[in-house]
Amino acid sequence: MNVREIRALTEAVLADLGVMAELGIHLVSAREMAQVNWDFLRHEGSTDVITFDHGSTPERLYGELFISVADTVKQAGEFGTAWTEELARYVIHGLLHLHGYDDLEPAKRRVMKREENRLVRRLGRLMKDPTA
Repeated sequence: MNVREIRALTEAVLADLGVMAELGIHLVSAREMAQVNWDFLRHEGSTDVITFDHGSTPERLYGELFISVADTVKQAGEFGTAWTEELARYVIHGLLHLHGYDDLEPAKRRVMKREENRLVRRLGRLMKDPTA
C-alpha cells in the first residue's frame, strides 16, 4: 500500500463517516512506536496503532495516527491477512477513535469493532494487496 492508496482509503472512510479531517498518518518502526508509546502513554513496547486527538469535533477530525509497520506485518501473519489489509484496518481504527469511538470498555469495544468491520468490508477493494 502506497501513500496514494492510504490517502484514498482515508478519504473513503471520511466520506462514509460524513466528516472532514486534518490528519497526520505516521508509519513508523517498532522502535519508534515503542518510544511514542512510552513518551506519551507510559506503556512499554511497541503496539500496532496509537491515535492522538488534537481537538476533533463531530464535523471535523483533527489528529495523528502512528502505525507500526513491523507490528502490522506481524499481526497480518498471525491473522492470515495481507499486511496492507492490516494497515488499512489500523487507519480505520484510528479514524474511528478520532470520531469518538472508544474501545476501553467491553460494550463500547463491541460497538467500535462492529463499525470497524463494517468499514473493512465496505472498503475491501481499497485494501487488497496490489501485488497479490
